[in-house]
Amino acid sequence: MSGHARLALCATAATLLAACALLPLVDSVTWIIQAAILLALQCGVGALARRVPLARPLTVLVQAVATLLLLTLVFANGQATAGVLPGPDVFERFGLLLQAGAQDVGQFAIPAPLSDGIRLMLVGGVLVIGLAVDALAVTFRSAAPAGLPLLALYSVAAGLSDGGAGWVWFVLAAAGYLLLLLAEGRDRLSQWGRVFGGAARRPAGLSAGLEASPAGAVAPVRTGRRIGAVALGIALVVPAALPALDGGLLDSTGGGGGSGPGGGTISAVNPLVALQDSLNQPNDREVLSYRTNSEQTQDLYLRIVSLDQFDGTAWKPAERGIIDVPDRLPTPQGLSPEVRTSEVQTNISAAGWYKQDWLPMPYPASQVAIGGRWRYEPIGRTLVGDRGQTTGGKQYEVKSLVVQPTADQLATAPQPGSALAREFTSVPDSLPADVYATARRVTRDASNDYERAVALQDWFSSEGGFTYDTEVQAGSGSAAISRFLKQKQGFCVHFSFSMAAMARTLGIPARVAVGFTPGSPQSDGTMSVGLRDAHAWPELYFEGVGWTRFEPTPNRGTVPEYTRPDLPSTSPSNSAAPESSAAAAPSDTPSASASESCSREQQRTGECGRNDPQAGAGGGDGGPPLGTVLGVALAALVIVLVPLLPLLWRVRTRAVRLGSGGRSAADATARTLAAWLEVTDTAWDYGILPDDSQTPRKAAARIVRIGQLDTEAAEAVHRVAAAVEQVLYAPHPRTATGLAEDVRRLRAGLSRTSRLRALLAPRSAVRVAWACSARWAAFTRRLSTRRWGFDRWTNSWRKPGRQQG
Repeated sequence: MSGHARLALCATAATLLAACALLPLVDSVTWIIQAAILLALQCGVGALARRVPLARPLTVLVQAVATLLLLTLVFANGQATAGVLPGPDVFERFGLLLQAGAQDVGQFAIPAPLSDGIRLMLVGGVLVIGLAVDALAVTFRSAAPAGLPLLALYSVAAGLSDGGAGWVWFVLAAAGYLLLLLAEGRDRLSQWGRVFGGAARRPAGLSAGLEASPAGAVAPVRTGRRIGAVALGIALVVPAALPALDGGLLDSTGGGGGSGPGGGTISAVNPLVALQDSLNQPNDREVLSYRTNSEQTQDLYLRIVSLDQFDGTAWKPAERGIIDVPDRLPTPQGLSPEVRTSEVQTNISAAGWYKQDWLPMPYPASQVAIGGRWRYEPIGRTLVGDRGQTTGGKQYEVKSLVVQPTADQLATAPQPGSALAREFTSVPDSLPADVYATARRVTRDASNDYERAVALQDWFSSEGGFTYDTEVQAGSGSAAISRFLKQKQGFCVHFSFSMAAMARTLGIPARVAVGFTPGSPQSDGTMSVGLRDAHAWPELYFEGVGWTRFEPTPNRGTVPEYTRPDLPSTSPSNSAAPESSAAAAPSDTPSASASESCSREQQRTGECGRNDPQAGAGGGDGGPPLGTVLGVALAALVIVLVPLLPLLWRVRTRAVRLGSGGRSAADATARTLAAWLEVTDTAWDYGILPDDSQTPRKAAARIVRIGQLDTEAAEAVHRVAAAVEQVLYAPHPRTATGLAEDVRRLRAGLSRTSRLRALLAPRSAVRVAWACSARWAAFTRRLSTRRWGFDRWTNSWRKPGRQQG
């Protein structure tokens, strides 16, 4: 076998092995057989082109054309000429299939059904990758760069799948790439002549030259195989020995875990990217649904985990010990019997596609009933899956406490223990000084930690001029907090991270909770929680009450009752203190009148108008200026759209002319004339110039003759012409039907040789220029009429106001 043939076969095999990573994404594997057949044909076309021989770019071009023909034959043969030659209808068919496939991908969970759209995406993607691998490794004789398209194929599959048996697909993809490298090495080595195998003895009668030894591979080939095997083993073993990088709390898989009957740890994750991705999803997929006996659901946040460690780079949960889930969870840390509580029950169902390790549940939970392998982390009061256990499709029951402290209880809370305060008030040395200064400025009139916490919440949610925006640059470190305080634009992560950090600088123990807001009520009495309900909020610790939720993010969630200024309290001065504290920062309040006429809750929900964040333009490290981004986007849009303007105009004009109008006689006449105009413009697009001097009947005969239409298309044109003569000349015209369908038959019957020209550069689009010219002429006439008046006495034009002598 020649070196080219061996390389081509190995390139095809490597592509197929990498494509196997896509198998878990759909519930049928028949597409891989189809892809293998088409890939083999593509490889054969390349082999024939190289034997001609053709220039290297021409070889790639021939393979690309063959790939297009194969895809046309399989997916759009009904729209192609002779079932294989592509035209505009074929590309339209491809576009519809890809659009449907993209919708299916967004709608169905993995494994998705193998629809025609998804099949085209899979098979077409494998063929494109196969073409790139064959071109690099075989045509241009460079196998190493061919690993990039193989890596892209594997990365897409790994990124979309849920990680089941991921090492198997990695081994297959890596083995295919190593096979390709070894084939290229053997081919290059053979060009140097005969290679001696060291101490290995060759049997007598072996012909000299480039033939491989039947007794086994020569020493360099054996060495290459050993190196490849060792590299593959290292690639499998080393990642397993290193700490895992988790995907996030809201992704399909989490990163917690543990082992053993009574111990273990959970690792740290960063939910920033996952939260932002969830909030920006185009479709709000349901994550959870639940039914509860709580009378008030606005405060029933579903908490996943708490982030209690801030190292200057990100907030994340500390590594803590986990134990078996007790029958009854212990009393929340710091909660005093004097604080009023009530217990509610919530039955929760998780979506089957929502697979992650931490269990969403109301806080603080007092009892959890769930099947499977789950462990309990006492400090954060969270449940985490053990040995691959996830939330996918789980149904569970949670009993939780509704803690209802008063403002007085929070305001008079004693100082927490030293160990707790030391852990939950620590901030990194990298935290900028302006964070400390801002925290003290906002809370300068507060007299206790409760008033300081409420002042921070109100400053973020209503009084500081902040705006909610999920499209801002992501960041969770110290510099990101400082930038957020200047730009005043962000989403829940920025608000919660910043408030928790500022509370810690004031000596208030704080952490960040991640989970979901209560969701939306449904007609059957349940609550539905979607991806866009993903949320983060700060929890501050008050001795006697425990970890207490605050809500600094504007227009998200609900402000807790115990932070509202109008809450009845045994101490009026304490309940009013946060109000005076917040009002004492005039530099951060947009207007005094708005502050006087609107309550904090009204300002927070936007009922008094949105504050203008004048500081939003500050900070030069937030990316390119908005004007630059808009300018580049506009330029790219112009470059793409300008060549397509004639096509877009014709599509729009055709849709208007052939659309359904009214039902009156005048509407029928207008509809008939519009259909005839579309007939003449369609013929014009295909090279048949209109002749307005002819009657509709003669014009139709001319279109049939020049266009060489078949019987069906010719009859359609004559029917439209007869309908036009009816509305123009008959005293009582008959209403014609099916004119739009007749126009479409004309388009189908015209010559296919000029269809691409008629589609992309329609000749009738010149009507736009004519219309613009006519409007410009009318405009100039109106302008001249205003500037010059016609004097009927002198029979001449003169400027208004000029007296004639």
